[in-house]
Amino acid sequence: MKKATFGAGCFWGVEARFRELDGVDDAAVGYMGGELESPTYEQVCTDRTGHAEVVELIFDPQRIDYERLVREFFALHDPTQLNRQGPDFGRQYRSVIFVHDDEQRQVAERIHRELDESGRFTRPIATAIEPVSTFWRAEEYHQQYLARRGGTCTI
Repeated sequence: MKKATFGAGCFWGVEARFRELDGVDDAAVGYMGGELESPTYEQVCTDRTGHAEVVELIFDPQRIDYERLVREFFALHDPTQLNRQGPDFGRQYRSVIFVHDDEQRQVAERIHRELDESGRFTRPIATAIEPVSTFWRAEEYHQQYLARRGGTCTI
């Protein structure tokens, strides 16, 4: 089993979408990339901690490879928006791939470059690629939020 970590706006829809993929065995929402230890949702929402809302995936590379996860990530949100997704704005909603090793970094950079050069988007891709840092699991009421509320993923 391996880990992958992505930020693509509000983590509820991102988590729901990735949970649908065969080979993703678990997904948890949380915060990464900031300066504050053990941040709360309220603190992250101030846009002063530097954290992004992220989804940490546990996946089986025998059933789904990292490249497929990165391609799904780029397909499920607008990677050209800087520090926002739809109506949500602030650094906590930034588009970011946190890489766990050099192999992940190479795959993420290659796909980023490929999509940026493809002409598919009218603006440059704003997605950051950063080394993984401490994953702070979000409060339990955020975990599988849409599934527990009967909501659907609209991203």
